[in-house]
Amino acid sequence: MGTVSLKWIDSQLMVGVDSYGHPLVTGSWPDKDPEWAALKPSDLLLLSAAACSAYDVVMILSKQREPLEGLEVSCTGEQDSNPPYVFTSIHLHYVVSGKVNVAKLERAIRLSEEKYCSVVNTLKPTVKVTSDYELVG
Repeated sequence: MGTVSLKWIDSQLMVGVDSYGHPLVTGSWPDKDPEWAALKPSDLLLLSAAACSAYDVVMILSKQREPLEGLEVSCTGEQDSNPPYVFTSIHLHYVVSGKVNVAKLERAIRLSEEKYCSVVNTLKPTVKVTSDYELVG
């Protein structure tokens, strides 16, 4: 079980701390709304999905001794235009470098998105989650 905390600093600027004590700043500058000085909370959700799945993919390919040289994941999200601006769809794009076996890469992504990634699997009942990948180098 994880526990995070959030402390309001000023205006809309806040500092969060994860369950290991690592800080993260979120919000906008005081008196400069809507200029974001730190991560937007909705971007944190997208970042969490990307990080969670990337972690799984790296671990799975590593256990299979695949020659992964690099991995970047971009995550885009579409939101309703009216409050509460819920996400309606999220897309993960994996950019993989190394001579990785394509079938093993596809399986690693599928396992992450269907079995292991808690963030993606929490979102899937209400948000359409899609993905694709490209091999480079």
